Amino acid sequence: QVRRVMTAVLEDHIRSLEALRIQALVGVDIEQLQALHSADYQLITPSGRTFSRDQYLGAIASAELRYLRWEAGTMAVRTSETMAIVRYQVTLQFGSPQNPGGTLRCWHTDSYEFNDGIWQVVWSQATQIKP
Repeated sequence: QVRRVMTAVLEDHIRSLEALRIQALVGVDIEQLQALHSADYQLITPSGRTFSRDQYLGAIASAELRYLRWEAGTMAVRTSETMAIVRYQVTLQFGSPQNPGGTLRCWHTDSYEFNDGIWQVVWSQATQIKP
């Protein structure tokens, strides 16, 4: 019973971190993003392109990559003592307010690790949902 409660609390914490990360991505809060992403973070995009943390956050900071919309569905979370995985469907829109791009529906998966007393995302992968 206690373990089930602790697991539920951790799952909710991971969902909160992911929601905070989404807010920081859309709001271009680089300081918050640096805190949430591990130094060895890697993103794999729906097209198969890879980004390191510095490449990803640099593209966001320079507006080369801009999320106009990130609508996350229900987040499923799996946890252990030092790792957590969150998976959900998302609708993304890239571009700029002056030149909004199209939308993209994806499955999004993030892997978090607990290191030095904090949870940080280490891997992200998005897979496009074909109509």
